[in-house]
Amino acid sequence: MSEEHKTRCGFAAVLGAPNAGKSTLVNALVGSKVSIVSPKVQTTRMAVRGVAITGDAQIIFVDTPGIFKPRRRLDRAMVNAAWSGAGDADVVLLIVDSPELAAHPDGLAARDTRMIVEGLKKAERKAALILNKIDGMKRTDLLPLVEKLNAEGIFEATFMVSALKGEHVKDVAEWVAARMRPGPWLYPEDQAADIPSRLLAAEITREKLYLRLHDELPYASTVETEKWEERKDGSVKIDQVIFVEREGQKPIVLGKGGRTVKTIGELARKEMEEIFGRRVHLFLFVKVRENWANEREHYREMGLEFPEGEN
Repeated sequence: MSEEHKTRCGFAAVLGAPNAGKSTLVNALVGSKVSIVSPKVQTTRMAVRGVAITGDAQIIFVDTPGIFKPRRRLDRAMVNAAWSGAGDADVVLLIVDSPELAAHPDGLAARDTRMIVEGLKKAERKAALILNKIDGMKRTDLLPLVEKLNAEGIFEATFMVSALKGEHVKDVAEWVAARMRPGPWLYPEDQAADIPSRLLAAEITREKLYLRLHDELPYASTVETEKWEERKDGSVKIDQVIFVEREGQKPIVLGKGGRTVKTIGELARKEMEEIFGRRVHLFLFVKVRENWANEREHYREMGLEFPEGEN
């Protein structure tokens, strides 16, 4: 390594089927929360960059939306963002839900994983295989899965991890760090994510919305930060709108006497205060906007390309 570049830097894209654990892995690799997590598939809607430092290497992990067979315009935008993240990356990590693939070899997760593998083959991209959620799995179930996936011939390395518990995540970070190119760091040493505060705040609220209502509310909601007001005492006042597609969904979000939206707001505010390191005054409003998923402006705010054509 030359005197000019005693540091290394690069991008690592994390791909996987919906709910494989991409956001949990990125949060574990970065060491702080940069991506929202929920049990609901397709929670991540845009590529989020988490910044980690391992030795002399700065790694920008790109948490991509899950790759699946798209049906709507928003689905297509999410899948396009995932493939774009992989195409621009120095390293690609493919994470799989090991128990799901072992139990349902012909299920949706297996189908989506196969689609990703075929896409990587077509692009002639190598990747590292991350078998996630291995805690509790029997070795007799895990090893055949490892053998089957490695037979694809595109994996440079294989890691067995529990992203939720942080087990063996350090091994992944060190492997990725060794493959970063000589060059200056792109972000300050204390920066953990490349996402605007207004957008991160909206994502935090959307996570709480999903966690609170993931069984009752379909993928018909989004959150936007309408106003961000810096106050003289160092606190911030944030006005956000939860948009739903139909009038009948509004009472679900509000809850009886407004209790549900109040709980969502309290949980979101507490997490924002932890992440932003200051007092937050959060005000939530619920509105109906039937066609939000087809509005070009909404895609621009999320950093997604607007797919042309039918919905």
